[in-house]
Order: sequence, then structure tokens, then C-alpha cells
Amino acid sequence: MTTKPKLKVFIADDSSFIHDRLPGVLAEISGVEVIGEAINGNEALDSILKLNPDVVLLDIRMPGKTGIEVLSELKKEKPELKVIMLTNYPYPQYRQKCMELGATYFFEKSNDFEKLFNVLKEMAAGQDENNESG
Repeated sequence: MTTKPKLKVFIADDSSFIHDRLPGVLAEISGVEVIGEAINGNEALDSILKLNPDVVLLDIRMPGKTGIEVLSELKKEKPELKVIMLTNYPYPQYRQKCMELGATYFFEKSNDFEKLFNVLKEMAAGQDENNESG
């Protein structure tokens, strides 16, 4: 019996709360592995292109390049990459811009973490429906 490869996740967010808590919570989801983290957009873009994750959790507002700029550049390089936008600024214009640029999901940090975990569980199980929003 072969072991199914883990879903490789990269976290790009400048929030210390996210970096302190999220990797540990994600490690408890069967089949998910956090392979890298970044706290600014420039570092995130470089690391994501080097590490080749399956999924990127990407904050909209970060130092350096914004999450929206990172999303745009990532999708040019890796159009198949699944990118989940995370934000404390769930404005409709941000959601629309992110979806136009190819984000797979758009979640609000304060209300949508349960949805995020469910989506990652589905992706890890190979059941992702590739929905556009939560």
C-alpha cells in the first residue's frame, strides 16, 4: 500500500497570531503539511516559487508586495496553484479582484477559519470541488 502524498501548504501572512497558531492547527489535519512561511510579499513570492506548494494561504496586506500582487505574479508562473486569500479586509472589491486574478477561495480571518479548515481537509482527501468562494 502506498502512502498518499501530503498536501503541501505555504503560509504567507505578516500576522504573528497566524504564524503562532495556524501551523500547529494545520498539522492536526490529516494529510496536510506546512512546508514554509513568509511574513512579507517579496519573501513569499520567492519561497513559493522555490518550494512549489500545492496550496498557498495568502494575506492580502503584507509588507513589500501585497497579497494581491503576489497572487497575480504566482498565477502567471503557476496557473494551476491553489491560492486561498485570507484577510481582515473582506471588502467586495478585494474579493472580486482576487477571484479575477485566479484565487481559489477568499476567506475572512475573523469568521471563516472553519471554512478554511474544511477546504484544506477536502483538498487533502482529494475531494476539492474548486469552489470560487466560501
